Amino acid sequence: MAIRLGNTCGNCSNLNADNTCKIHEVAVSSSYTCNSFDMRADLNNEHDCAQCARFKSSSCPHPEKASAGMMCEAWAPEKVTA
Repeated sequence: MAIRLGNTCGNCSNLNADNTCKIHEVAVSSSYTCNSFDMRADLNNEHDCAQCARFKSSSCPHPEKASAGMMCEAWAPEKVTA
């Protein structure tokens, strides 16, 4: 099973400002996902080391460089709810 934390309506280009889906024409929340997911091209600077679950832990791939304001490809959310 593939787990895709970022493939949710909150990151989809089909999400309208009123939290409805352009494709399915229903109300959705940021935690929903579907097969019509289309990643919204948007930079987000909120995902830095200070908000990473790996920050200051043994699983951090860059412990010498990791600091608040830095970003890397191994970022992971601190809290995940299902």
